[in-house]
Amino acid sequence: MNDLRARIADLGLDEARRRASSARERKLIDLAAELMGEENQDLGITYAGFCMTALPHRDVKTTSWERANGRCSLLIEAGKVFERGHWVQCGIPFGSRARLILLFIQTEALRTNSRQISLGRSMYDWLGRLDISIGGKSYSDVREQARRLSACQLSFGWSLEDGVEGFTRENIVKGMLLVPPGHGSPDQPMLWEERAELTESFFSALKNNPVSVWAPAIRRIHSSSAVMDVYVWLCYRLSTLSKPQKVSWEALKAQFGPEYREPRQFKWKFTAALREALTVYPDANVAVEASGVTLRPSGPPVPERKFVAIGGGPTK
Repeated sequence: MNDLRARIADLGLDEARRRASSARERKLIDLAAELMGEENQDLGITYAGFCMTALPHRDVKTTSWERANGRCSLLIEAGKVFERGHWVQCGIPFGSRARLILLFIQTEALRTNSRQISLGRSMYDWLGRLDISIGGKSYSDVREQARRLSACQLSFGWSLEDGVEGFTRENIVKGMLLVPPGHGSPDQPMLWEERAELTESFFSALKNNPVSVWAPAIRRIHSSSAVMDVYVWLCYRLSTLSKPQKVSWEALKAQFGPEYREPRQFKWKFTAALREALTVYPDANVAVEASGVTLRPSGPPVPERKFVAIGGGPTK
């Protein structure tokens, strides 16, 4: 957040940390300080639909899950994978690992302009750049979320005011080949044998509706799927504004926390996630108010001097 950056610039990091009112504020100050010196230009790309609705945060223990946000809806139906000669039921993908896998697949698809994404070492290296160690339980967690994404049907649907509906009930990931358990040692790091493939309709939608996120920001918030969701939402919404827009607490709860029974509990949780997301999006112009959150036109999530086009050349 800009006030934290100004505080660090005026007082210095040590004094700003000393004056912090809580351990959480010290964490945000450290986060802001890290990004003030960040020169990494890596981008991630996600489909705009994922900025308006997202995967569950926890294992929902069901074979079907839906999250609706106004006219946009995400339907996830769990599927099966063929392993050791048998069809094995998978669960619904969830949490930060599933989000990171999807982010990688979408980013690679646009970077290479291809629906077929090479996995294995490239996925391993990318997660490493996000400070995610692929070994032990971390490897098992990533592989499990890959299994679930590979097997599930992940579908978007939306309707416009004129009654036109977007594509729905179609797999986003058409195919993903998995390495048997036990492969992927530090000496031979590999998570998948060959490739994942996006469906043609989702690839087209991704190319027409891409949203840029800053990889260094993702690296610092990847442990919290809730913060990641708020961050990508800001990346999308703030880039489309031409004037301030108020979002009520009711609308925010419907999108980010319909599982919360108490609005007060949701407001506290969302505000905490928002503060962390704003810390890694320093040019965001957002105000928290009694009736909701006001979004104002803002700079891009990647500071202008560091913004790099998906093709690899600097923007003008």
